[in-house]
Amino acid sequence: MSEIRWLMNEASGADCEALCLMSLDEVKKAKSFHQSFPEYKETPLIKLNHLAKKLGLGGIYVKDESHRFGLNAFKVLGGSYAMAKFMAKKLGNEILSFEELRSHRESLGEIAFYTATDGNHGRGVAWAAKQFGQKAVVYMPAGSSEKRRDNIRNEGAVCEIIDGANYDDCVRLAAAAAEKSGGVIVQDTAWDGYEEIPGWIMQGYGTMALEAAVQMKTLGECPTHIFIQAGVGSLAASVLGFFRNFLPESCPVTIVVEPHAANCLYKSALSGKREIIVGELNTIMAGLSCGEPNPVAWELLKSHTSFFASCPDYIAANGMRILSAPLENDKRIISGESGAVGLGLLAALMTRNDLSELKEALKLGSESRILLFSSEGDTDPEKYQSIIWDGECASDFHG
Repeated sequence: MSEIRWLMNEASGADCEALCLMSLDEVKKAKSFHQSFPEYKETPLIKLNHLAKKLGLGGIYVKDESHRFGLNAFKVLGGSYAMAKFMAKKLGNEILSFEELRSHRESLGEIAFYTATDGNHGRGVAWAAKQFGQKAVVYMPAGSSEKRRDNIRNEGAVCEIIDGANYDDCVRLAAAAAEKSGGVIVQDTAWDGYEEIPGWIMQGYGTMALEAAVQMKTLGECPTHIFIQAGVGSLAASVLGFFRNFLPESCPVTIVVEPHAANCLYKSALSGKREIIVGELNTIMAGLSCGEPNPVAWELLKSHTSFFASCPDYIAANGMRILSAPLENDKRIISGESGAVGLGLLAALMTRNDLSELKEALKLGSESRILLFSSEGDTDPEKYQSIIWDGECASDFHG
């Protein structure tokens, strides 16, 4: 029996709030806002021809988010858009451009944006707050990378690693601190009474999905499968929701991938209801180390995802190594722990006999065109080097 766990989801295809949230019109608004930043540049979609051939696939396409706004991760898309939507609403306007929002700094007054993060989301919030002339306060769980903390502080934010706290503890801490101080919590998970800002964050992530869809269309291609990683599920729901609206008649088969230590969506799919995991949630995939699914995202994933999968850490490490050592003239991609798990799982599916049942269920073969999202680069350079150079988290599979 394989140590990779998977579940074919009996998706109902039912309409839900999050599906409307990710409508083409809403995602286009988010992309238009992001384009108003001077730093905006579409991140590359990299086609790995030789890897696809070796694995017996029709194509592998990787959206490389290590180039996003110079921050080495996609997360800034969600935080910046939600912050802009909040400020525009406070001004009584629809979403404004970056320069227009900056011009209203005096009338907006000082706003303190609070958030919890493993690193990438917090850095994005800190960067956006600095661009808008506002303040950011960031909480990180125990065991977080000091390099990621320092990157957040370098953007001008107050940032602390909280002893004994996991990610979900830090979310509650940030929410309480924001309420006490009159600040604003900017988090991509939702709870009763807090749904609007997480929805805006999901729409912000849609910029990445829209770019990828148009880039593939320009190549004359359309994805048949999407492997998308998940923490609380907001990124996965954003990507899936967008493609459900963009390709309503031929939405790609979607597999949501999580680490074993924080597989709250996989366990929710098993039980049929939203499940919460508690504890330290130790995984090298720090960006996916979340135990409480976003309820809005979960409703969309439950209704529309094709498959859920839960993986050991070495699957992500293998994905990082494969992307770092390209075949022939394929382009090298520097992908962090959370960004490479989809490719790691795909490679395992195409090369391991013990995964043949899942490979057949997914109908992977020479006509398959796979879209992947490398959501971060080497945001923890020491960890990246340890995995790529020193072989940390080597495969323990023998088959």
